Amino acid sequence: MHHTHKLLLAFVAAILVAGIVLLWNQTSHAPIPGEQTPGQSSPESAKPESAKIDETKLVDLTYPFDEKTIYWPTAKGFEWQKESWGKSAGGYWYTAARYAASEHGGTHLDAPIHFGEGKQAADEIPITRLVGPSIVIDITQACAGNADYQLSAADITAWETTHSAIPSESIVLVRTGWGKFWGDKKKYLGTDKPGDTANLHFPGISREAAELLAQRKIEAIGIDTASIDYGASKDFITHQVLNGANIYGLENVANLDRLPAKGATLIALPMKIKGGTGAPVRIVALLP
Repeated sequence: MHHTHKLLLAFVAAILVAGIVLLWNQTSHAPIPGEQTPGQSSPESAKPESAKIDETKLVDLTYPFDEKTIYWPTAKGFEWQKESWGKSAGGYWYTAARYAASEHGGTHLDAPIHFGEGKQAADEIPITRLVGPSIVIDITQACAGNADYQLSAADITAWETTHSAIPSESIVLVRTGWGKFWGDKKKYLGTDKPGDTANLHFPGISREAAELLAQRKIEAIGIDTASIDYGASKDFITHQVLNGANIYGLENVANLDRLPAKGATLIALPMKIKGGTGAPVRIVALLP
């Protein structure tokens, strides 16, 4: 029995040694982090397919900011001025510029505090609220013959009948078709006269629709016009209802015709202006 016991110990020891040698071979020949061994693909090309973003599914929903960017008739437009441009005294290329703009113009975010007393400012909106599933309610046909058309509660329930109930914490986008007029201030706003707010005509969202969306507990409302309130509004009641419910707005949203009715993920990142009532925003959608 003693001899048998020794043989058993020797056998176990042999297995342990073999395991240690195998482990040493694996670890000693493992590449150093960041080091590329011959024939090895780069870390970028070695990424699994699941880690890559399909660029064909990215949609930019933001208009560029320049001297042609459309602002509210009473607001000062976008200003951009070169400070340094060209070869420096040291002989190298160097550029720098400054800009100034209203918080509310071009593709921008309306913070809830815009029309909601005590509600969130631009810098106070959590990142989790700036990213979310989007739905698109298309009212282009109704707007084609009526520049003062307002999204109705019936439009919302009709969408839900077709696609299912609007989920809470979603970002609702209203497509009016007005994006086709971007760049033509008179067609886009109804007037191109500075300070003229009496002749504004473009589609928006009705009070009843705003109240229904607030009941759905959405995160945000977006539209492809200059305001979530239609142009002829005098009391901005849609802003009051939605901002009052701590729901932020996205205005002058571009390329809504490229999004499906549901399934896309929206990312809307505004300039983080402390206490801001609004801010320029870069909006991107990731298609399903």
